[in-house]
Amino acid sequence: MDGICCDRCGKGLLLDEDVRYQVHIIVQAAYDPMEITREDLQKTSSSTWKALLDRLENLTEKEAQDQVHRELQFDLCPPCQKLYLEMPLPGLSESR
Repeated sequence: MDGICCDRCGKGLLLDEDVRYQVHIIVQAAYDPMEITREDLQKTSSSTWKALLDRLENLTEKEAQDQVHRELQFDLCPPCQKLYLEMPLPGLSESR
């Protein structure tokens, strides 16, 4: 993430390679619909809110944030970029 070395293999990017690649990953909760209306809030019981708050109390700030939105950025050398494009999610077959 410093742009100086490959985040996958550690190879120097500014000295050993002519080009570096950046990978930006955004992981966010996909809620449908994305808008909460006044009716939605009025239909929610106090016990539902209490249960939600109880669950949140057991999470760290980072854990709670990761359940909503997280952005990651990596720098890759050309060989690692090629491997990443071939299999961005190891263990997941490409036929999905």
